[in-house]
Amino acid sequence: MLLENVRTYCLSKPSTTEGFPFDDKILVFKVVNKIFALCDVDNFDSINLKCDPELAIELRERYDCVQPGYHMSKKHWNTVVLDNSVSDKQILDWIDHSYQQVVKGLTKKEQASLGVES
Repeated sequence: MLLENVRTYCLSKPSTTEGFPFDDKILVFKVVNKIFALCDVDNFDSINLKCDPELAIELRERYDCVQPGYHMSKKHWNTVVLDNSVSDKQILDWIDHSYQQVVKGLTKKEQASLGVES
């Protein structure tokens, strides 16, 4: 998967912004100011994604490329190594899940501004 494909996909989601809040190489995608994905633009070989804690464990057991979140909460974040062992569609599905996990945690007012409510 190419960085530009991930970037385009993430930015297509409602109210998504991108930036470099930590340094000039870690690209962060946020929805309503909350991170749902981040990756290294200089060495794009993995992506960190938020995940439901139970699903995170299941994915780590099922896929070698899914590991506990690097420099993140191991309970809520996975690092997906982009080694071509899973399809691009699967990675995009996991990006969707990450985005949805963050949206679920937003206030009802914030969710309404995105056109979704839980």
